[in-house]
Amino acid sequence: MMAKARFLSVEGGEGAGKSTQIGALASAIRDAGYEVVVTREPGGTEGAEAIRQLLLDGAATRWGARSEALLFAAARSDHVERLIKPALAEGKWVISDRFLDSSRAYQGDGSGLNDADILKLHEIGSQGLLPDRTLMLELPEDEANRRAARRDGNAADRIGGRDRIFHHRVHAAFHRFAQQEPHRVKIIDASGTFDEVARRMAAAISDYL
Repeated sequence: MMAKARFLSVEGGEGAGKSTQIGALASAIRDAGYEVVVTREPGGTEGAEAIRQLLLDGAATRWGARSEALLFAAARSDHVERLIKPALAEGKWVISDRFLDSSRAYQGDGSGLNDADILKLHEIGSQGLLPDRTLMLELPEDEANRRAARRDGNAADRIGGRDRIFHHRVHAAFHRFAQQEPHRVKIIDASGTFDEVARRMAAAISDYL
């Protein structure tokens, strides 16, 4: 089946269940006859995975907000140039576990940087590439915190382990993006059973299949 390649990102705060739902979404797209590449941020390429280790390991104070934003932008630039754009050029669908909106939420609103500066870094590093659609998994904050605690225990990475106020700002930022860009960004209710959420994810891209 020859059809337009699509670039999807899946976003959400800690504990929203992105990783498990991405697998189901990729299977649904493959069942419809398309080739799918699943990747993640930060990461996806050798260089970006090396930067991932720098970003997620170590003490919470290892990087300042600006240094962190620059590292994410550098990882994304390599990811876009070496994996995402080549896959799309070959007609494949790409699903990324996090993309630009995470930087806007975590390094922007969460860490207090200006959204316009985050977008400018993305314009320089990744030529402003945006997903065709962003699926934003949303849970009530208390439930998301409980799920993240069950998942991570005492082993949260240096960003996931930040305080409740930080994650509240992140949650609010994601919701604002959906309000600002309703065609691209779709909020997905992440409560309920795995199959219920998977059906909501598939329905949110049904116009592309």
